[in-house]
Amino acid sequence: MAIKSTIFKVDLQVADLDRGHFADYALTVARHPSETDERMMVRLLAFALYAGQDLRFGKGISTDEEPALWEVDPAGVIRLWIEVGLPDETRIRKASHKADRAVLLTYGGRAVDMWWKANADALKRFDNLQVWQLSSEEGAALAGLAQRNMKLACTVQEGTIYFDGLELKPVRLQ
Repeated sequence: MAIKSTIFKVDLQVADLDRGHFADYALTVARHPSETDERMMVRLLAFALYAGQDLRFGKGISTDEEPALWEVDPAGVIRLWIEVGLPDETRIRKASHKADRAVLLTYGGRAVDMWWKANADALKRFDNLQVWQLSSEEGAALAGLAQRNMKLACTVQEGTIYFDGLELKPVRLQ
Protein backbone atom coordinates (compact mmCIF):
# COMPACT_ATOMS: atom_id res chain seq x y z
CA MET A 1 0.00 0.00 0.00
CA ALA A 2 1.40 3.37 -1.05
CA ILE A 3 1.86 6.14 1.47
CA LYS A 4 -0.46 9.03 0.75
CA SER A 5 0.42 12.71 0.55
CA THR A 6 0.05 14.84 3.66
CA ILE A 7 -2.42 17.67 3.20
CA PHE A 8 -1.66 21.17 4.46
CA LYS A 9 -4.24 23.97 4.61
CA VAL A 10 -2.80 27.44 4.13
CA ASP A 11 -4.39 30.86 4.42
CA LEU A 12 -1.90 33.09 2.63
CA GLN A 13 -2.02 36.86 2.54
CA VAL A 14 0.16 38.39 -0.19
CA ALA A 15 1.16 42.05 -0.33
CA ASP A 16 3.63 42.41 -3.18
CA LEU A 17 4.43 46.10 -3.34
CA ASP A 18 6.93 45.57 -6.16
CA ARG A 19 4.26 44.12 -8.48
CA GLY A 20 1.24 45.92 -7.01
CA HIS A 21 -0.43 42.58 -6.21
CA PHE A 22 -2.52 42.25 -3.05
CA ALA A 23 -4.67 39.16 -2.41
CA ASP A 24 -5.66 36.46 0.03
CA TYR A 25 -5.44 32.79 -0.94
CA ALA A 26 -6.96 29.70 0.68
CA LEU A 27 -4.63 26.93 -0.48
CA THR A 28 -4.55 23.18 -0.12
CA VAL A 29 -0.99 21.93 -0.49
CA ALA A 30 -0.22 18.23 -0.83
CA ARG A 31 3.22 17.20 0.41
CA HIS A 32 4.40 14.04 -1.33
CA PRO A 33 5.74 11.38 1.09
CA SER A 34 9.27 11.87 -0.28
CA GLU A 35 9.08 15.67 -0.11
CA THR A 36 10.65 17.54 2.81
CA ASP A 37 9.03 20.38 4.74
CA GLU A 38 11.72 22.64 3.30
CA ARG A 39 10.82 21.85 -0.31
CA MET A 40 7.11 22.24 0.37
CA MET A 41 7.65 25.62 2.03
CA VAL A 42 9.88 26.78 -0.85
CA ARG A 43 6.99 25.87 -3.20
CA LEU A 44 4.68 27.92 -0.99
CA LEU A 45 7.14 30.83 -1.05
CA ALA A 46 7.28 30.58 -4.85
CA PHE A 47 3.49 30.77 -4.92
CA ALA A 48 3.56 33.92 -2.79
CA LEU A 49 6.22 35.55 -5.00
CA TYR A 50 4.42 34.89 -8.29
CA ALA A 51 0.81 34.76 -7.08
CA GLY A 52 -1.85 35.59 -9.59
CA GLN A 53 -5.24 34.50 -10.80
CA ASP A 54 -3.96 31.64 -12.97
CA LEU A 55 -1.04 30.34 -10.85
CA ARG A 56 -1.48 26.72 -9.73
CA PHE A 57 0.53 24.00 -8.04
CA GLY A 58 1.63 21.19 -10.34
CA LYS A 59 1.11 17.54 -9.54
CA GLY A 60 4.37 17.52 -7.64
CA ILE A 61 7.54 15.49 -7.64
CA SER A 62 5.70 12.33 -8.65
CA THR A 63 5.36 13.51 -12.27
CA ASP A 64 7.80 14.85 -14.84
CA GLU A 65 5.05 16.38 -16.97
CA GLU A 66 4.29 19.32 -14.68
CA PRO A 67 6.40 21.84 -12.76
CA ALA A 68 6.19 22.66 -9.07
CA LEU A 69 3.93 25.61 -10.04
CA TRP A 70 2.71 27.06 -13.27
CA GLU A 71 0.55 29.78 -14.69
CA VAL A 72 -1.58 28.69 -17.60
CA ASP A 73 -3.86 31.32 -19.13
CA PRO A 74 -7.47 30.54 -20.12
CA ALA A 75 -6.34 29.87 -23.70
CA GLY A 76 -3.99 27.11 -22.47
CA VAL A 77 -0.77 29.07 -23.00
CA ILE A 78 1.86 28.42 -20.32
CA ARG A 79 2.88 31.88 -19.16
CA LEU A 80 5.08 30.86 -16.22
CA TRP A 81 6.82 27.59 -15.28
CA ILE A 82 8.34 27.46 -11.78
CA GLU A 83 10.68 24.77 -10.51
CA VAL A 84 12.20 24.45 -7.04
CA GLY A 85 15.32 22.60 -5.99
CA LEU A 86 18.12 21.48 -8.29
CA PRO A 87 16.59 20.02 -11.45
CA ASP A 88 18.65 18.72 -14.32
CA GLU A 89 19.34 20.87 -17.36
CA THR A 90 16.90 18.85 -19.49
CA ARG A 91 13.98 19.79 -17.25
CA ILE A 92 14.93 23.47 -17.31
CA ARG A 93 15.27 23.38 -21.10
CA LYS A 94 11.77 21.91 -21.30
CA ALA A 95 10.45 24.69 -19.07
CA SER A 96 12.15 27.41 -21.10
CA HIS A 97 10.77 26.07 -24.37
CA LYS A 98 7.21 25.47 -23.18
CA ALA A 99 6.62 28.67 -21.18
CA ASP A 100 6.89 32.39 -21.79
CA ARG A 101 8.94 32.67 -18.58
CA ALA A 102 10.71 30.09 -16.43
CA VAL A 103 11.82 30.52 -12.82
CA LEU A 104 13.98 28.27 -10.68
CA LEU A 105 14.10 28.78 -6.93
CA THR A 106 17.07 26.82 -5.55
CA TYR A 107 17.84 25.93 -1.95
CA GLY A 108 20.23 23.59 -0.19
CA GLY A 109 23.40 25.48 0.73
CA ARG A 110 26.65 24.20 -0.76
CA ALA A 111 24.82 21.73 -2.98
CA VAL A 112 23.44 24.75 -4.88
CA ASP A 113 26.94 26.14 -5.38
CA MET A 114 28.15 22.84 -6.85
CA TRP A 115 25.01 22.47 -8.99
CA TRP A 116 25.34 26.04 -10.30
CA LYS A 117 29.01 25.57 -11.15
CA ALA A 118 28.10 22.46 -13.18
CA ASN A 119 25.06 24.00 -14.93
CA ALA A 120 25.57 27.76 -15.23
CA ASP A 121 27.06 27.76 -18.72
CA ALA A 122 24.30 25.55 -20.14
CA LEU A 123 21.55 27.63 -18.53
CA LYS A 124 22.81 31.01 -19.75
CA ARG A 125 21.38 30.34 -23.21
CA PHE A 126 17.81 30.51 -21.88
CA ASP A 127 16.84 34.19 -22.07
CA ASN A 128 13.47 33.65 -20.37
CA LEU A 129 14.96 31.90 -17.30
CA GLN A 130 15.55 33.42 -13.87
CA VAL A 131 17.45 31.45 -11.24
CA TRP A 132 17.27 32.42 -7.57
CA GLN A 133 19.10 30.97 -4.57
CA LEU A 134 17.89 30.81 -0.99
CA SER A 135 20.57 30.37 1.64
CA SER A 136 20.60 27.18 3.71
CA GLU A 137 19.57 29.25 6.75
CA GLU A 138 16.59 30.69 4.87
CA GLY A 139 15.52 27.23 3.72
CA ALA A 140 15.76 25.82 7.24
CA ALA A 141 13.82 28.78 8.65
CA LEU A 142 11.06 28.22 6.08
CA ALA A 143 10.90 24.52 6.99
CA GLY A 144 10.42 25.53 10.61
CA LEU A 145 7.16 27.28 9.70
CA ALA A 146 5.50 24.11 8.34
CA GLN A 147 2.32 23.10 10.13
CA ARG A 148 -0.76 21.24 8.93
CA ASN A 149 -2.82 24.44 9.25
CA MET A 150 -1.04 27.71 8.54
CA LYS A 151 -1.94 31.39 8.41
CA LEU A 152 0.92 33.14 6.65
CA ALA A 153 1.59 36.64 5.42
CA CYS A 154 4.08 37.51 2.71
CA THR A 155 5.15 41.06 1.93
CA VAL A 156 7.54 41.85 -0.91
CA GLN A 157 9.14 45.28 -0.99
CA GLU A 158 12.18 46.39 -2.98
CA GLY A 159 13.33 42.81 -3.49
CA THR A 160 13.16 41.85 0.18
CA ILE A 161 10.64 39.22 1.22
CA TYR A 162 9.03 39.25 4.64
CA PHE A 163 7.46 35.83 5.07
CA ASP A 164 5.66 35.37 8.36
CA GLY A 165 8.37 36.99 10.46
CA LEU A 166 11.30 35.85 8.32
CA GLU A 167 13.33 38.27 6.24
CA LEU A 168 14.46 36.54 3.06
CA LYS A 169 16.83 37.92 0.45
CA PRO A 170 17.22 35.40 -2.37
CA VAL A 171 20.29 35.93 -4.54
CA ARG A 172 19.72 36.11 -8.28
CA LEU A 173 22.09 33.74 -10.07
CA GLN A 174 20.65 34.43 -13.52
